[in-house]
Amino acid sequence: VVICAAAYLVVFNPFTVAEAGDTVNVTYTLMFDNKTVYQTNVNTSPLTFTVGSGQVLPGVDTAVRGMKQNEKKTVTIPADQAYIYNPDLVDIVPKSLFPTNETIFPGEKAYFRSTTGSVIPVVVLNVTDAGVAVDANSPLVGQNLTFDIQVTAIKKGSSSSTATGKS
Repeated sequence: VVICAAAYLVVFNPFTVAEAGDTVNVTYTLMFDNKTVYQTNVNTSPLTFTVGSGQVLPGVDTAVRGMKQNEKKTVTIPADQAYIYNPDLVDIVPKSLFPTNETIFPGEKAYFRSTTGSVIPVVVLNVTDAGVAVDANSPLVGQNLTFDIQVTAIKKGSSSSTATGKS
């Protein structure tokens, strides 16, 4: 019985907390100030990331630090610490990149495939003879964001993790 209890604490230690360098699984619901849900992964695959790696918004990364497995938390990230507008993500692209049989309108969403194969959503800003002005900034720019998060798993990282700046 003692061996089983020790094995349980090593594998499922309820006292383990998420720290820099650990890989965590998180379920979340992302909402605006008015509590309208923008996105959730509840009842689907969890978001997996390494704490301190810069893979998620800094406010989410900070929120999971110190959380235990199955712990829940609500965190609000102010707009100036969430998605920041980047003017470099506005570009003029040739009309030939759009289907020739469609009329393009400002405000319309379009999707481009990057050279790496990922899909990049954009919003059409303007259409001129010179091309189509598109904006690839997140629609979440300028929004305060509230996350209901739950850490569903913690895999301890090595003490030499690059996420802590050590090598």
